[in-house]
Amino acid sequence: MFQIDALPAFTDNYLWLLQDTSTQRCAVVDPGDAAPVLAWLTAHPGWQLSDILITHHHPDHIGGVAQLQAATGARVCGPARETIPARELALDEGDRVTVLGLDFLIYAVPGHTLGHIAYYQADEGWLFCGDTLFAAGCGRLFEGTPQQMHDSLSRLAELPEATQVYCTHEYTLSNLHFARAVEPENPSIAARLAEVSAWRSAGRISLPSSIALEKASNPFLRCQETSVKQIVDEREGAQQRSPAEVFAALRRWKDVFKAG
Repeated sequence: MFQIDALPAFTDNYLWLLQDTSTQRCAVVDPGDAAPVLAWLTAHPGWQLSDILITHHHPDHIGGVAQLQAATGARVCGPARETIPARELALDEGDRVTVLGLDFLIYAVPGHTLGHIAYYQADEGWLFCGDTLFAAGCGRLFEGTPQQMHDSLSRLAELPEATQVYCTHEYTLSNLHFARAVEPENPSIAARLAEVSAWRSAGRISLPSSIALEKASNPFLRCQETSVKQIVDEREGAQQRSPAEVFAALRRWKDVFKAG
């Protein structure tokens, strides 16, 4: 009944297109560019874009909103604490929104930006998390604090392990190279790196991920693991650190990391 496709945009963005095949209605997440969506609609006559879901205000996530809304009349939903063009429904922590007949719960996940939100659909097991949780990584801290981002990631990590993680960038391979540097003996990271390397060589996308996979191989969700704390101690000196302080050290390292 439902299908989700990734519409590539720019160099590494994905616009997630949710499709209800029974009604020929669809919704799109974070359309930084209207062109891929309009091209899809042109290639699929009879389909209607009903909703545009925005996670945060960065241009590569909102750049196509006004054009799409004008062309289709789609409802624009987005974070209440950020400026979103043509937004009709402002969403914040604990809100619910019905899209394509499905109920989505809104999580406030500050860190990458202060007003960033994520959309969670429990029945289907979908998480649309923008630039907060990436496959094997997380977003940069442009506005929020390490504590905020750690708290946001920890909340998402508590979702059911089968939850499918739909983030918005193809960063998985570079993130896994960093993850391997953090935990060189982690077999889950080694296996995932080999798998994603093969996928990318074949032109296949690496998403969606899952919460279970992230908990096993994403260093930013593993700040309480002894192996992760030890590598931080080696780099920054041994001391008692909270999980958020371990996260902050990892994020600083990732910001300057170059795979060998």
